[in-house]
Amino acid sequence: MSAEDTLFQRFGKEFPKGAVLCHEGEPGKEMFVIQSGRVTISKRVRDVEKVLAILGPGEFFGEMAIISNKPRNATATVHDDARLLVIDPKTFEGMIRGNSEIAVRMIKKLAERLSEADSQIENLLLSDPVSRVVQHILQVCQTRGRPLEEGVEIDLPLRELPGQISVGEPAIRLAVNRMERAGLLERSGDRVTVYDTARLQDFLQYLEMKWKFGEL
Repeated sequence: MSAEDTLFQRFGKEFPKGAVLCHEGEPGKEMFVIQSGRVTISKRVRDVEKVLAILGPGEFFGEMAIISNKPRNATATVHDDARLLVIDPKTFEGMIRGNSEIAVRMIKKLAERLSEADSQIENLLLSDPVSRVVQHILQVCQTRGRPLEEGVEIDLPLRELPGQISVGEPAIRLAVNRMERAGLLERSGDRVTVYDTARLQDFLQYLEMKWKFGEL
């Protein structure tokens, strides 16, 4: 039996698509580790539910409620049928105390999330919808990109982006098609290959200057 199967026997549960694992504002007494499937993390802003992230296998969430002993700051909903490890506070503390590698990995992940949150805030300050799409693609390349000989490959399901960057799906598709015609990237289904992130950064700067000064 693999280590993953052993962990699932001890802490694992299966959840169907659409199951709500925790609600924003409620007390939190468990954290979760995704073994398979995906989970959507969302937060209510005024009367709109905003998607903060869609997490996949190997990702964890819910740890802040255990660490800070404060209510949940977001809602977690099963995006696809999922197998999760459900860790209680006592087990979590034992894992951190007994394994420095786990503690270091968690610190790195928390730092990465802070960086992503800063990028999301920066993105929402951009007025131009195309700039928001480009900024998001650059962020995903930096945080979850897979290096290839021809560039960087990322997962980019366009139907999931409107809730994350507050841009409608038709505008997102137009922006991606525009970048594909310009030779900046290539899209195949939900996967995108960015040929040169430096060129894409230059394109973002061009869009910002154009938005600021208009057509000259």
